[in-house]
Amino acid sequence: MTKPFDYFVIFAEMRTGSNLLEANLNSFDGIACHGEAFNPVFVGHRNKTEMFGISMDQREKDPLQLIRVMISDTDGLPGFRFFHDHDPRVQAHCLADPRCGKIILTRNPAESYVSLKIAQQTGQWKLGDIKNHKTAKVTFNAAEFEQHLETLQEFQLELLYALQASGQTAFYVNYEDLQDVEVMNGLARFLGVDAQITAISRDLVKQNPEDIAEKVVNATQMEAALARLDRFNLSRTPNFEPRRPAQIPAYVAAANAPLLFLPIKSGPEVEVLHWLRTIGGGLTRDFTHKSLRQWKRGAEGFRSFTVLRHPIARAHATFTDQILTGKHPEIRQSLRRLYKVQLPADAAEPGYGIAAHRLAFLSFLWFLKGNLAGQTSIRVDAAWATQSAVLQGYAQVGSPDLVLREDRMAAGLAYLAAEVGLTSPGLGKPSAAPRHSLADIYDSELEDAARDAYARDYAGFGFGSWR
Repeated sequence: MTKPFDYFVIFAEMRTGSNLLEANLNSFDGIACHGEAFNPVFVGHRNKTEMFGISMDQREKDPLQLIRVMISDTDGLPGFRFFHDHDPRVQAHCLADPRCGKIILTRNPAESYVSLKIAQQTGQWKLGDIKNHKTAKVTFNAAEFEQHLETLQEFQLELLYALQASGQTAFYVNYEDLQDVEVMNGLARFLGVDAQITAISRDLVKQNPEDIAEKVVNATQMEAALARLDRFNLSRTPNFEPRRPAQIPAYVAAANAPLLFLPIKSGPEVEVLHWLRTIGGGLTRDFTHKSLRQWKRGAEGFRSFTVLRHPIARAHATFTDQILTGKHPEIRQSLRRLYKVQLPADAAEPGYGIAAHRLAFLSFLWFLKGNLAGQTSIRVDAAWATQSAVLQGYAQVGSPDLVLREDRMAAGLAYLAAEVGLTSPGLGKPSAAPRHSLADIYDSELEDAARDAYARDYAGFGFGSWR
C-alpha cells in the first residue's frame, strides 16, 4: 500500500513539548524526527551546523535541498520540528505539499510563556532526569505575554488558512496528549506507519510540574492580566465578506507626474481624477500587471494613494448613483423583489419625496448588512464592498503610501504634491448632487443601520458619526 507521506513536519513553538513529541516519535520503528532542521542559528539541535552533509550556508541557498536529502537518506519516514521564526520558504513549501504530513502541536499559552521565562532564567531547555532539575520563579509581564499570545495566534491562523485553502488536514496534538500512548499510536497511523508503542518515551520528563501560580512571583497580577484578556475574542468584528482582487485595471496614474491613484468605488473619484489630471497633464489608465510594473520602474520616487469616504456617505452615493439610476437592473430587480427595498419605478417621479427616499435608503442599508455578511444571493459589488476589503485587495500588489480622508482631502493632496516636488492645484467640482442628499434625510436610525452594515470600516478606520 502506498504510504500517504514522504516526510512530516511538526508545527510547534518553544515550550510546547516539541522535544518530548520528537522523542515519542523516535520510539517508533520507521519514524525519524531530525529536530529543528531549519532553526536560523543551528541545524537540527543546538551547536550543530550541518545535517546529512548539508551546511548552514548550503541550507540558506537552497533549503529544500535538505528536505530532499533527508527523504533519500533516512531509513523510514523523516520529519522535523518547525517554529514560527524558522525559514518561511520551508513553511510555504510544506503547507503546499500534500506529500508532507502536518502535525500541529499546541499548549496553553500562559503555561508555555511561563515555561519559556523559566528556561531563559535557568538555561535548562530540556530535562532527562529529575536529579539535574533547575527551578526558578519568574515575573509575569502582561504586555510581554500579550505579544507572545499574538504571535502564537497569528502563526496558528496562517496554518489553518493554508490547510483550508489547499483542502488538506493536519493531526492536532495538545501538550497533555504527549503522555497518552493511544494518541501517539494514532499519530503514527496518521503518518502511515504500522509500528506501535506500549509506553511513552522516558528520555525526557516534564520540567516544571507545579501549578502555574507557584511558578511566578506575582500570581495576583497574572490572574488580573489574564482576566482582562478577551480569551474568546468576543470583541472581534466577524468578517464573512469575500476577499477582493487588486483590480489593477482600476489604477489611474498622472501622465507626467509620479502619482498613482488607487480608487475606491463610490468615493470622491471625480474630484480626485480632476486633480490628478490637472497636476499631471493627463491620465494613464487601463493598467495590466506588466504595464503597472513598467510604470513603477519608470516613475522613480512615485507615491500611491487612495481616499476613504465616510461609510454612510459612501453607501448613499452607491444608492443614488448605482441603484436608483438603474445601472444594475438585475440587482435592482432583486432588491425590490427579494429584499423588499422600496425602490421607485422612476427616481425622478414627483411622488418620490424625502420620506420615501429615506425609507428606501434605510431598506438598502438593511440589505447591505446581510449582503456583506454573506447572507444573500446577490454578489458583493465593488460599489458597496467595505473599504477594508478593497484596501486588502490592493495590498496584494502593494499598499498605498497614503490613505486620505475625504473631509481632509485638500490638505492631504497638497501634502502629496509636495512629496513629489509639485504644487497642488485646486480640487475639481464634486459630482452632481442627487435629488435628495444625505443631509436631507440623515438621522440616528440611518447612522445605526450604517454602523451595523459597515462595522468593519467604522472600527478599522475610526469613523465617528457622520455629523
